[in-house]
Amino acid sequence: MNRVRPKKNLGQHFLTDEGIAARIASSFADGAPQTILEIGPGMGILTRHLLQRAGTDVYVVEIDHESVEYLMSAMPELTGRIIEGDFLKLNLATLFGKPIAIAGNFPYNISSQILFKVLDNRDSVPQLVGMFQKEVAERIASTPGSKVYGILSVLLQAYYNIDYLFTVNEDVFNPPPKVKSGVIRLVRNQTRNLPCNERLFVNVVKTGFNQRR
Repeated sequence: MNRVRPKKNLGQHFLTDEGIAARIASSFADGAPQTILEIGPGMGILTRHLLQRAGTDVYVVEIDHESVEYLMSAMPELTGRIIEGDFLKLNLATLFGKPIAIAGNFPYNISSQILFKVLDNRDSVPQLVGMFQKEVAERIASTPGSKVYGILSVLLQAYYNIDYLFTVNEDVFNPPPKVKSGVIRLVRNQTRNLPCNERLFVNVVKTGFNQRR
């Protein structure tokens, strides 16, 4: 079985450390949905550990056709659960119609877009555990007053409790990225509606941080 070639244009850096994959898969908090959607599984190192979670239905979304073919051959248990396409274009409510948790070693080049989509679907995504570029992970989990506190920090923390879980070194990826990675967990909080116009809130936050640059 041929290995999948990491593609630079897709921002692919495949995790190669089984221990880290297992740690990510076991990092969901109590009460996580029984359905997990993994974004960008690549060669499935994290997928295998997600599949070992008792009582969990695992789906994957992958834009790389080569990876899709590999997963179909290597993991027959994913039959009917591989979505070939762009996560950013998926209609999660139509596809699942129930709460889902999200997992992944996210491509650095679209990680912020992934988080904005999660935010838009916050009532359907009660948990996320994922790996990001370390500085992005730190920014998302930072507290008010921190130098790295930013737009995503404010918006996500309005609806999620966020924990920075651990740091991952460059040498456990193929190819190795030029920066370290960080794994964070998002758990939906009790806030359903803000005591203000939510669209205005988002615009004010974005405008305020843009003016500080």
